[in-house]
Amino acid sequence: TPENIVHWTDGKAIIATGSPFQPVSHNGTLHRIAQCNNSYIFPGIGLGVLAVGANRVTDEMLLASSEVLAEASPRAASAGGSLLPPLQQITEVSKSIAFAVAKVAQAQGHALKISDAELHSRIDRIFWTPHYRNYKRISL
Repeated sequence: TPENIVHWTDGKAIIATGSPFQPVSHNGTLHRIAQCNNSYIFPGIGLGVLAVGANRVTDEMLLASSEVLAEASPRAASAGGSLLPPLQQITEVSKSIAFAVAKVAQAQGHALKISDAELHSRIDRIFWTPHYRNYKRISL
């Protein structure tokens, strides 16, 4: 459990789980446990693949997506920051991941070669944003 990991490493581990866990207190410090799942990386991977018509997803493309997410981590800028960026930033994180994935796909010869400007344009054009209707309850 995250509690065990914090205690075994004397609070030095970086922890992200697929399920929610309560924060862990250790030596006067509260360690928040990040819940990291597919929502942070997979949308950007798919977007990058679609933007350049990549014919495969390689280990290097997955590594590029992880590196972009790591760079977006508030903890990278401040030791006390959270591990993952807030979900309010997921749109920009996904677009950054898409760009990095597409560039690797192009460099490896698995995708259409287009300019960076055209790549950004394609990413913006195919990015999906949900639009929800406002519903009004009319009866109990």
